[in-house]
Amino acid sequence: MELGIDSFVWAMEGPDADRRRNPVEAMSEMLARIERADEAGLDVFGIGEHHLAEFLDSAPALILAAAAARTRRIRLTSAVAVLSAVDPVRLFQQFATLDVLSNGRAEMVVGRGSSIEAFPLFGFDLQDYDALFAEKLDLLLRLREQETITWAGKFRPALTGQGVYPRPVQAQLPVWLGVGGTPASFVRAGTLGLPLMVAIIGGETRRFRPLVDLYREAGRRAGFRPEQLRVGLHAFGYVGATTPEAVEEFYPGYAATMTRMGKMRGWGPINRAGFDAVARPHGAMLIGGPAHVAAKIKAHSAALGGVDRVVFQMDSGGLPNDQILHSIDLMGKELVPLLR
Repeated sequence: MELGIDSFVWAMEGPDADRRRNPVEAMSEMLARIERADEAGLDVFGIGEHHLAEFLDSAPALILAAAAARTRRIRLTSAVAVLSAVDPVRLFQQFATLDVLSNGRAEMVVGRGSSIEAFPLFGFDLQDYDALFAEKLDLLLRLREQETITWAGKFRPALTGQGVYPRPVQAQLPVWLGVGGTPASFVRAGTLGLPLMVAIIGGETRRFRPLVDLYREAGRRAGFRPEQLRVGLHAFGYVGATTPEAVEEFYPGYAATMTRMGKMRGWGPINRAGFDAVARPHGAMLIGGPAHVAAKIKAHSAALGGVDRVVFQMDSGGLPNDQILHSIDLMGKELVPLLR
């Protein structure tokens, strides 16, 4: 099982403050975390994509390129790239370039995006939400197979035999499909034989088993082998010295951050009872001491019929940088051996 971290590069001075952080300092800390994750032996680090004042991740490929120069083995990925609102040719070129810079360590997780600010920003109609994604995913997958391409669609000018460069180091640049809770998205991933990254940020992980089963069945019907149908889990996670310490350290910032972001989506405020519910054994959160988190990851994997990759969303908890670095160290020194 692979273990990693996703980040949205939180830009505010404290989770509930209105003042933005010094972006140079915030980005420096982010690169230090990726470097530490590489040193700790984690497998993958992902950078999300948002176009809001609260985040600094609007250009994930640039952040990952900077990280490539400071790391040796960790895989570098989007988490997720909002494919519906970008040009697939440009996205492919960016990550092919990252693959060259990192000597074959680039990946993409692509999705429709759980927040919608990219659509008006780049001039797309939200009513075309799924049609945009389906067309652009088709083009992206063709781009990784063909150096020169002839293609036509509804939302982008046609390609008539142009070459797309550079080509990645890897024979096939890995593309995962990031999904939430829409059954059609799971079926799409299976039909295309793409690895699946399931974002579970609340509730109980086991409620996603029927959707993961849909994915595997769709992949089987499309002729893909079970080992080709990889499943990843993205969840809030934080490893502390002990479970009580980890919970008390993570909760205040998490509650403030999620309450702030929830106002944009019409969600109610986060309270301790709600947090405790998702931190319990069947809840999605992976918060606690190393042994507790390892046991919970194994339980989540069993509940979903097997998981190949687990990535922690850690910095939305508003934790100080030194605590995040310490947590990364604990993941490498104690959690990874328990899982393997």
